[in-house]
Amino acid sequence: MQKPKLSPEDQARVDAVVHRGVNSVERKPFRPWLLLGVILVVLTVLSGISYLIAWTQGVV
Repeated sequence: MQKPKLSPEDQARVDAVVHRGVNSVERKPFRPWLLLGVILVVLTVLSGISYLIAWTQGVV
């Protein structure tokens, strides 16, 4: 095991900062498949809108 690089006082200050504010909020676990699904849905909808606009303008 490595020797700690911070003194106990410095480590206490780091721990105090880490455990307050934004860092102390419990978050839901990251779900990459949900993110991928949302991206694919948005991409599909935008592609459909683009195709519809092209079709109404006589490009397709």
